[in-house]
Parts: sequence; C-alpha cells; structure tokens
Amino acid sequence: MQDQDPTLGAEVKADVELVENSADRTATVQDAAQDTAGIDTLPSLAEQLRAAELKAAEHHDAWLRAKAETENVRRRAQEDIIKAGKFAADKFAQSMLPVKDSLEAALATENATLETLREGVELTLKQLVSAFTSANITEVNPVGEKFDPNKHQAISALEADGEPNTVITVLQKGYLLNERTMRPALVVVSKAKTTA
Repeated sequence: MQDQDPTLGAEVKADVELVENSADRTATVQDAAQDTAGIDTLPSLAEQLRAAELKAAEHHDAWLRAKAETENVRRRAQEDIIKAGKFAADKFAQSMLPVKDSLEAALATENATLETLREGVELTLKQLVSAFTSANITEVNPVGEKFDPNKHQAISALEADGEPNTVITVLQKGYLLNERTMRPALVVVSKAKTTA
C-alpha cells in the first residue's frame, strides 16, 4: 500500500468530500423546501380562525339580508291584501254608475208617459245585466231543473206529475258569483202524489 501515489489519494479524498458536501446541500435544500411547502399548505391557527370569522360574518350578513327581504315581501303582501279588500268592488261600482244615472234621469223627467218610463226601465235593466255579466254574476232561474240544495232553497213542496224534487215554481231568482252561490233561488219543488 505504500506504493500508492500520494496525489491520487488526495484526489479521491477531495472527490469524496465533494460528494458529501453536495449531499448535505441537497438534503438542506429539500428540508427547506418541505418547510416552505408545509407553511404554504398549512396556515397557522390564527389565519384559520380569521378565515372562519370572515366566512361566518359573510353568512350572517347574507342571513340578515334574506330576513329583511322576507319581511319586505310579507309587508307588501299585507298591503296588497288590504288594498284588494278596499278596492275589490271598484270595477263593479264603475259599471253600476250608469245604472244609477239612468234611474235618476227617469225620476227627473216631469212629463214622462208610461211608455217612456217602461223604455227607460228596460234600458236600465240592460245596463244592470251588462254590469252583472262583467262582474261574473250569473242568474239562477231553475224552473224544470232538479232541485240542488247548493243553489236552491225550497220554500214548499207540492204534489205534481213528473219526477219528484223538480223545481216547479221560482219565487225569487238566485245569483252566483264565479260559480259560488251569492243568493239561492227560492223555489217550490214537486213531490210524488200520494195514492188514496
């Protein structure tokens, strides 16, 4: 072993030190990269708390806005209901004004004959029927129809030919508003004849 060249041993020793230094530097760089990556991916507890507080404040603000909007919608709906109740009859009242005007004009006429009064009353009745039609009010005159307790009110029953429980006389017409009974028709219905 003494035959070895001293320069060769020094070169090998220098190469070994160079490799060891390079490995140490690589390990140091890798450790630093891991530390930096850990910091970037895992925020501190204070940062996490701050982010959670901001998120909670954002949700709380959204909730307050939604609550305020709901209250506004509810208030507007109540106002609309009140207005609808107050002014529900407006359209019908507008259509009734000409009827009133016609009746007043008929009463104001001093030299009216029976014929002109009759013509005026017929015209007024047409105006009234038109007002009822525009308000979806329909007349119930059920002569010859089967008795319907939802639309008719029987005052009496008389023995008659034909099917029992048929309307034979209408004492007072009934009226429906959008298919709902406003006033039932007062009627006399038939009943089966009794055999003696």
